[in-house]
Amino acid sequence: MTLSEEAKERLADVVELQPTKNSELQERWELDSGSEVHQYLENELGDYYFRDDNSLIRATAEAADLVDVEPGIESDPEDEGVPSRIRVPELQAQIVAVLAGPEAESESVVSVLHALRDEYDVDPEAEDVRSGLQSLRRKGVVEVEYRTVPTFRLAVEREDLEVDVSD
Repeated sequence: MTLSEEAKERLADVVELQPTKNSELQERWELDSGSEVHQYLENELGDYYFRDDNSLIRATAEAADLVDVEPGIESDPEDEGVPSRIRVPELQAQIVAVLAGPEAESESVVSVLHALRDEYDVDPEAEDVRSGLQSLRRKGVVEVEYRTVPTFRLAVEREDLEVDVSD
């Protein structure tokens, strides 16, 4: 299967963002709906992606070899399943920097939003912070604790995690 230049670029996004959801790809690809993402994946990238047990989109090993992009997650072989390096958008990198550590009390989305404003002088939408936290949770670096509202903290020690900012 020969891929167009656009298909290779979009496949690189799948490799970089994995595990991901239709909504993240929809935003990245500037499409109107998750259905459009699904159709594109099926029609253009069907041989290069799959959905895991949680219905998250992942690239095949062949896809990662085909595009010159680092996967979104690298894990330490000695600490099975715990990411040691992630590649994320700038807002998610900032969230990792301000979020409570694994031993601290978990924080609400609003608390993280205020920390971002204080630390980085940025003003993201609360929904963007929530989405970033959920994406980091899917990558295994953030855990959620359900209290009155969902709260979050890092699942790994900050110094054990290398964070690269993607475009």
